[in-house]
Amino acid sequence: MKNNTHECRTFRKTTARILCTLFLLSAFAIQATAQKALVLAALSKYGVDQSFLDPANLRLPVDHSFELKESATTAGKAKVTLAKFNPSAKDGEQWNVISVDGKSPSLFEANTFRNTRAKPPVDKPDEKTYRIDSQTAEQIIISYKLDATIIPMDARFLKDCRAVLTVDLKDKQLKQLQLVNEKPVKIGPLTAKKFEITTKFVYDKQARRYFPINDNLNMEAAFLAKTLTTVVETVYSNYAGKR
Repeated sequence: MKNNTHECRTFRKTTARILCTLFLLSAFAIQATAQKALVLAALSKYGVDQSFLDPANLRLPVDHSFELKESATTAGKAKVTLAKFNPSAKDGEQWNVISVDGKSPSLFEANTFRNTRAKPPVDKPDEKTYRIDSQTAEQIIISYKLDATIIPMDARFLKDCRAVLTVDLKDKQLKQLQLVNEKPVKIGPLTAKKFEITTKFVYDKQARRYFPINDNLNMEAAFLAKTLTTVVETVYSNYAGKR
């Protein structure tokens, strides 16, 4: 029984690092490169709104208030965190953790959440890896890999993942961005055969930018000869411009 408890605690600590990575990847960016010319040509062919090529249009906004609900299930253990972002608050206090599992957060929980969210995003692509994966009458799918030279040491497994953007050709807008592992990846003591993050977006005409509406992390990993799963859904809502 003690061994099982220790395994769950270790797994949850590793998952905490994954949640941190999830935030770092909550918005990927495409920057001007030679390969990007091919992507631009394809988007222009279909008259697609290209504003999602600006990294700032995919990240969580720092000039809007919004709410967050994060539901995480790790090795059968569930945790729900509610928080609000206030761009008018001073640095270090813009995130307000409302509750954790329906209770007031501890100082440790609140600070951990804030510190995680304060980290800069990992959003630089490898310029040599852009490609158009498919084009149909309904959608165009573009992908690339992250620049391995700027990936933090605690997230080195990301070099074995690929970012995939899906663009709807009916409304000419980006619908989702996925990060998918191309082979089993090592995350701390875990070996994940499946690691997938999907971020869905909505385009706000007034703000002229994309807002993430939810992130979904799905992971299946081997830990001490056991297969354990992690599912994390983060929902963003009630965006409002800074006043």
